[in-house]
Amino acid sequence: MIKSNQQRLNRVHVVLDALFIALSYTLAWYIRIGSGWMKNEGEVLPAPTYFIALLAVVPGYLILYSIFHLYTPKRTSGRRAEIANLLKANGIGILSFILILYLFHISTFSRQMLILFFLINVFLGITFRIGLRWLLYRIRRQGFNQKHILLVGYSRAAEAYIDRILANPQWGFTVRGILDDNVESGVTEYRGIKVIGRIDNLLVILPENRLDEIAITLSITEYYKLERIVDMCEKSGVHTKFIPDYNNFIPTKPYTEDVLGLPVINIRHVPLMETFNYICKRTVDVIGALAGLIISSPVMLVVAILIKLTSPGPLIFAQERIGLHNKPFRMYKFRSMEVQRQSDEKKAWTTPHDPRVTSVGKFIRQTSIDEIPQFWNVLKGDMSLVGPRPERPYFVEKFREEIPRYMIKHQVRPGITGWAQVNGYRGDTSIRRRIEYDLYYIENWTLGFDFKIMFLTIFKGFINKNAY
Repeated sequence: MIKSNQQRLNRVHVVLDALFIALSYTLAWYIRIGSGWMKNEGEVLPAPTYFIALLAVVPGYLILYSIFHLYTPKRTSGRRAEIANLLKANGIGILSFILILYLFHISTFSRQMLILFFLINVFLGITFRIGLRWLLYRIRRQGFNQKHILLVGYSRAAEAYIDRILANPQWGFTVRGILDDNVESGVTEYRGIKVIGRIDNLLVILPENRLDEIAITLSITEYYKLERIVDMCEKSGVHTKFIPDYNNFIPTKPYTEDVLGLPVINIRHVPLMETFNYICKRTVDVIGALAGLIISSPVMLVVAILIKLTSPGPLIFAQERIGLHNKPFRMYKFRSMEVQRQSDEKKAWTTPHDPRVTSVGKFIRQTSIDEIPQFWNVLKGDMSLVGPRPERPYFVEKFREEIPRYMIKHQVRPGITGWAQVNGYRGDTSIRRRIEYDLYYIENWTLGFDFKIMFLTIFKGFINKNAY
């Protein structure tokens, strides 16, 4: 039932998209050419010529929409990802259109009309999809258009899946129960979802054809049963998915390889290990660091003078930190504290009202001005503009034993700013939460993500309320 409903919804979706594409194209033609509102210079193609192109534009765009997964179920997919895919599809579509005109030397076809078509189609497409999501969410929250699911295996994965379903009723999922061999049926339950029988009960439940989906949530110690369960489910024709009970050490976006038909799952996908990504990031780092040093040079001159006038000692404070591949390097900062013994600074956090911090030091620490010399670390290749913040060797040794996955941060260059820092995790804040943000950054890196973090740093990353 759900499958047929989804198919009908997709067909309606495709038809409406085709209408919106045709409407956008027609509106663009009317505004630019048909209405006479805009002056036409040179030869103007007749209207039939423009509208014949629709015979290729509409199916071409629908194919692009399908390629960019715009017709996949929207129960758990993100709104921003869908809008991004819509923009990509329209961008490729309009560029392909212009390229065809160029290759066939068709210079009289209005490029301005095509730009209008792109803008109108994107606007209508986004508006339609937001409206459709709102409608589906309303319907599902009221208990309609539900997908009935049975979980096979009581585990951490089962509990995590139930937590997310109950927190998002707009997804339209109803968990009918859990099958498990290791806990007592009829008694054991989690948040109102009961264990209703043993795994062998699938032989009775599946032929009744009342389920839309089976979710296999076996405990990691019971994976030997997986092949038999999948075989039973596939013979019944019920859609089956596997929710692994190892999410504590496998990322949400695992990097998979096909080794001559053998699937290999890498424990951690690090996009910056790819050569092209590495070169792009390093190029941005060098250009950005040079620009940063030039732009901040007047500030550095003033700070240097103030430090010399208010406290004896060197201008620059160099401290050993751990960087890429666990290699130590010297990180530079403007000195903000009184000169102290190296053995004292290795193991001590700065505390509120710390007497070691100078009057100028307090200001430059809170405004992050003391970090400016790290542009030189970026030029040297010790650091990046964006990345996890580096830590002192003493604390690295301490945290590697106390905090799971802490050392993964050293698979990329440390940064002057990072995803954790722009989200408020700087200074005396939770190390565990900071690592969660660092891991998200490492696994989801893009050049656009870096620019987003740098943009956020300008507006909310410089002032550090946790700097003492």
